[in-house]
Amino acid sequence: MDAWNIGTQLDELRAQGLWRELRPLDEVDGVIVRAGGREWINFSSNDYLGLAGSSEICTALEEGTAKYGGGSGASRLVCGTHRVHVELEEALADFKGTEAALSFSSGFAVALGTIPALVGVGDTIILDKLCHACLVDAARLSGATIRVFPHNHLEKLERLLKMAKGRVLVVTESIFSMDGDAALLREIVELKDKHGAWLLLDEAHAVGVLGPQGRGLAAELDVAQRVDLHMGTMSKALGLSGGYLAASRQVIDLLVNRARSFIYSTAPPIHQAYALGVVVKLVRSAQGDILRKALHDNAAQTKSLLSVAGVEFPTTPAAILPVILGDERLAMQASDRLREAGFLIPCIRYPTVARGTARLRITVSASHTACQIESLGQILQSALQS
Repeated sequence: MDAWNIGTQLDELRAQGLWRELRPLDEVDGVIVRAGGREWINFSSNDYLGLAGSSEICTALEEGTAKYGGGSGASRLVCGTHRVHVELEEALADFKGTEAALSFSSGFAVALGTIPALVGVGDTIILDKLCHACLVDAARLSGATIRVFPHNHLEKLERLLKMAKGRVLVVTESIFSMDGDAALLREIVELKDKHGAWLLLDEAHAVGVLGPQGRGLAAELDVAQRVDLHMGTMSKALGLSGGYLAASRQVIDLLVNRARSFIYSTAPPIHQAYALGVVVKLVRSAQGDILRKALHDNAAQTKSLLSVAGVEFPTTPAAILPVILGDERLAMQASDRLREAGFLIPCIRYPTVARGTARLRITVSASHTACQIESLGQILQSALQS
């Protein structure tokens, strides 16, 4: 074991303020979490619409389990595909306005399966510098030439498009997970069309939150039909787990044959696919519109309160509100002070974000109350000033 220097590596992480550990929760009750006899108001979850513990999801899971039991028993290509999986994918395709869709066990699995299945040696992938780790890892796995443009830097993107070889895939998020700002999506679509490239758009933090029926930023900007590959997750606003890729029928057929994270994974539980079908309907309904309004109202209230402390946020209606403190130790101290005051807001540090940009990543839910947000504003102002 000494040859691996594991102890030394752990000591270095502690010394650099980059030590991480798992902190189990005993109970999750909406935005209230409890452990060891204490409770906190959770401002760190991606459960944007407050659906994860909702009665609708609990009922759907119970119904699904009663009808279909537990695990699916095998990978989708062996005998793990159930009619319910197909119905979920049909609902996702209709939701995203594409010919077809394919569901995966996680959002990470979507990226790892899709990108290497579509591009490889001799091709070019062009990524926004702030793309999620799953997109970066998938690009590396593909064997394609990787080029990176500074965040939302359209001039650099066009220069890279002009020089790109082979099949060219532009990759970006719609709402960026650590900054909460939006891609310059209209302009990116224009550029990829101009240069004959394809676009993979990760809408993980926009689906359920933005656009008509919660269909995402591309739908809000009316460019959805010009996006080639719609990637998303069902673990955030949709409240459960899994991911999907929505695209043309031919693309989906190719993924069924080539996406290794799909082919070699046991199918998600049937009862979960059943519950997700219920959630997709809910998100598209009038009730979904009510939840989105509550979310946006809460985000606006939080931004207003924290602006008093000099914190600036993106102008997009995202539910991700980063408070960038820079130094890892300072950010950890602020997170610890908030935890002592009854608020769960973990510190985000390198390598999740660049060195020197450590932050408190506040995420707002439709389930937060005005009183909880008011209390957060007061405590955070005090924490930032001390």
